[in-house]
Amino acid sequence: MHTPSTGKPIIGSEEWCQLSQLGIPAVKVRVDSGAKTSALHAFNIQTFKRGNVPWVAFDVHPLQNNRRVALRCESPILDRRIIKNTSGASEKRYVIKVPMRLGGQLWEIELTLTNRDSMGYRMLLGREAMAGRVLVDPSSSMNLGRISDFELSEMYGIVPTKKSGLKIALLATNPELYSNQRLMEAGEERGHEMVFLSIKDCYMKLDDENPEVHYRGGHIITGLDAVIPRIRPSATFYGCALTRQFESMGVYAQNSSLAISQSRDKLFSLQLLIKSGLDIPLTGFANSPIDTNELIEMVGGAPLIVKLLEGTQGRGVVLAETKKAAQSVINAFKAVKANLLVQEFIKEADGKDLRLFVINGKVSAAIQREAAPGEFRANLHQGGTASVARPTTEERRLAVKATKAMGLAVAGVDIIRSKTGPLLLEVNSSPGLEGIETATEKDVARMMITAIELQLKWSG
Repeated sequence: MHTPSTGKPIIGSEEWCQLSQLGIPAVKVRVDSGAKTSALHAFNIQTFKRGNVPWVAFDVHPLQNNRRVALRCESPILDRRIIKNTSGASEKRYVIKVPMRLGGQLWEIELTLTNRDSMGYRMLLGREAMAGRVLVDPSSSMNLGRISDFELSEMYGIVPTKKSGLKIALLATNPELYSNQRLMEAGEERGHEMVFLSIKDCYMKLDDENPEVHYRGGHIITGLDAVIPRIRPSATFYGCALTRQFESMGVYAQNSSLAISQSRDKLFSLQLLIKSGLDIPLTGFANSPIDTNELIEMVGGAPLIVKLLEGTQGRGVVLAETKKAAQSVINAFKAVKANLLVQEFIKEADGKDLRLFVINGKVSAAIQREAAPGEFRANLHQGGTASVARPTTEERRLAVKATKAMGLAVAGVDIIRSKTGPLLLEVNSSPGLEGIETATEKDVARMMITAIELQLKWSG
C-alpha cells in the first residue's frame, strides 16, 4: 500500500522485517513513531575487537513467545549511548548499524541492543529509522504482508519436538503474564507437556475414593504429574482449595496449599518466622483503635510503616513520618475495619531491599530493588529499578531458613539491610520472574522446571 502523492509505503503498527547481515530472516517489529530510537532484543552481550575495530556479539530470540529459537549475532559497534527505556529509566546501550529490509525497501538503520524478553516484540522501530521512508497508519497491521507459522518454521529450521516428558499444569489466572509465559516456555523447552489451567475455570468433585478436578466444558483433568500454583492474592482461598484437591489426587504441587496459605497470612507468617529464630523489623498489631498510641510507641515511634494485611505489590503500605500522621492513618484504616501491622521504619535502608529467589533450599538468583524517586519503598510495580545483587552468606542463610519455615519449595524472599543486620520483610509464594530474569539474565523459569524434575526423579 502506497500513498499516491508521495509513493511512500504505508505501514501498520506491526510489520515483518529482515536483518540479513545479522542472520535474522524475519522478525516482527513494533512500529512506534513515539519512540526516537530503534531497539533489538539482545542478551549474553559481549564485546571484542576484530583488528582494531570494536565489535559486539549477542544472542537473539527473534520470535515472539519463543525462547527455543536463538541466534548468535555479531556486528561492529557504532556507539554506546544513554537511552531511556519504556519505564523512563536510563540505561547505557551498545548501538549498531545494519541494513533492514522492510517490504520492498532496503536501508541502513541504527539499533540499540537491550533485553526485550519482557516486551513481547523483539524489535522496536522508532521514528529516526523511518524518517523520509514510510508513513505510519497505527490503526492497521501487517500492511506489507504476513508470514505464517509454517514459513517461520522453514526459515528457522524449527522441527516439532515429540513430548516425552512430564505433564505439568500451571495453575494461574492470566496466561499473558510474563512469569506464566516463561514457565510454559521453559517446560516445553525441557520436553514436557505444559497445560495452563485458569483458576476461575476449574471446579472440583469432592470424593474420598475418586477426587476430581473438572475444567470448563466438563473436561476432567487427568494424567498430571505436577502442578505449579501461581495464585494471585485475590484468588488465594479458591486457588489453595484447588491445589489441595490436586494434592489429594496424588499430583505433586511445587508449593503446597498449606505453605501458600501460611505465606499469604502476613501476621501468621511473621509469627512463624520469629518462632524459627529469624529477625524481622519490630512489628506491632492491635485490633482496637483505642490502642493506637501504645501501638506507635511499641515500634519506637514515628516515622513508622503502616501495612494492610491484605495489601499486595506495595499497595496498602504507608510511611507515617510523624506521630500525628501515624495516628491519622491507623485510625482511618481502623474506621473501615481494615487489619493492619505497624512496623519500625529502617531509615538506613535508603529505599532499597533485596529479593532473593529460593528454589529447593538454594538461593538461585538475587536482585537489589531501589525505590523510584520520591518513594520510600522499593517496588518494581511502582517505578522502582532492579540490579544484580551479591547477598552475603548471612542473607542467603536467612532467605533459605525463611523459605523452609513457610514450607515452600519456591519463594521470593524480601530482605532489608539495617544497622543491626539483615531483616526479613516478606516471603512471597508466587514471586514474579520478570524483574529478576531481566536484571540477572538467569533462566529462573528453567530452574523451577528442573526443580520439579529432581523432585519427581525424572531424567530426560
